[in-house]
Amino acid sequence: MHVRKNIPLILLVASVAAAALLITDPYILTMLIFIGIYAIATMGLNLLLGFAGQISLGHGAFFALGAYVSAILTTRFGAPCTAAAALAVALVCAIAWAVGLPCLRLKGHYLAMGTLAFGEIIHITLNAEVELTGGPSGIAGIPVLSLGPFSADSDARYFLIVWCVFIALFVLTRNIINSRPGRALQALHGSEQAAGAMGIDVAGMKLTVFVLSAAYAALAGVLYVHFVAFVSPQAGDIMFSIKMVTMVVAGGMGHLWGGLLGAALLTVLPEMLSYFEDYDMLIYGGILLAMVMFMPGGLTQGLARLSGALRARRTAVRPGAVTGGRTEDPVPRRTAQ
Repeated sequence: MHVRKNIPLILLVASVAAAALLITDPYILTMLIFIGIYAIATMGLNLLLGFAGQISLGHGAFFALGAYVSAILTTRFGAPCTAAAALAVALVCAIAWAVGLPCLRLKGHYLAMGTLAFGEIIHITLNAEVELTGGPSGIAGIPVLSLGPFSADSDARYFLIVWCVFIALFVLTRNIINSRPGRALQALHGSEQAAGAMGIDVAGMKLTVFVLSAAYAALAGVLYVHFVAFVSPQAGDIMFSIKMVTMVVAGGMGHLWGGLLGAALLTVLPEMLSYFEDYDMLIYGGILLAMVMFMPGGLTQGLARLSGALRARRTAVRPGAVTGGRTEDPVPRRTAQ
């Protein structure tokens, strides 16, 4: 049973290994790297939004803060990439704790407005602090990511780093979901009052998952900035935050694979639709609208339903099929008179 549950993860690991060995096209590798980076960020947001039921429209700010802190430490102070990444994630976690402490007292659309306001404050600050962040021009010349003697100086190596990080975080997230705190998060999603009555520290759980999801976004920002070697305030604007939420919703809220499927869809789809030129955004919006209407549970639930229907169709008993070790005759035979 455990092996059966791990089959999708095993297939993902095998696919990553095969892609690293066989794919040499820089464009395809770049697309796969971006999918992995966005999947890390949306996996953390899915913990907050899909499992804990807390709305955030400011997670793009945590992504941008992780990217900017790592960029500043490596370009201005010459810090090693590993130390800069660790400090960036730690600082973002501290900021998330300070922001989440008052904001998570809000509920529903008030919480969404609070996180949206935080995201806008960060975006304005990144534009205004020209001496520190470079202002609208951003920061360029960011060094390539290196882990000790290993340097990700090629797309294939960076692809391996990004997807190894994703797989490690995927296993960690799955263990969290299947643990006692994970069940508490899902109870929190169902009803905060009922969860509190069962002895769950509602405020503490909400704050913990908010900080954890911010850490995922910050780490994704670090991986992003050392790949593109450039960062600007656009990385933390409201549109990117909405895009992250859309990835979670399109992939499937509350489903572990939802973040990956949503990130893959919203990264590849605009590239495919670019051939339609002036009509690409119209088609893009139409596809998302159709998904919301006909697959409200996202791609994960839609694919699960399709798989279940196909499996049921294959195993359905048809006339003349062998059942219980004997052949059923659809037409009862007449007995001899």
